[in-house]
Amino acid sequence: MPTILVEGSYSFIFFSSDRGEPPHIHVKRDKQIAKFWLAPVTLAKNRGFASHELNEITRLVIKYEKTLLEAWHEYFDA
Repeated sequence: MPTILVEGSYSFIFFSSDRGEPPHIHVKRDKQIAKFWLAPVTLAKNRGFASHELNEITRLVIKYEKTLLEAWHEYFDA
């Protein structure tokens, strides 16, 4: 479970079992986790985040989309 980025209290991670899926990122804080598809950024799942937090997380995923996509391809295409 590599951590790609930490921004404030949010960790941006991949699961090694994600290989067969389109590029995405999991964003975690405490016991909450959300999954976002990348390119284009779209919320796929949310477990525990309030809507105002999802808005902030979405903004961060969009901000770092290029970095996250590059990390995805480096990790899964290697």
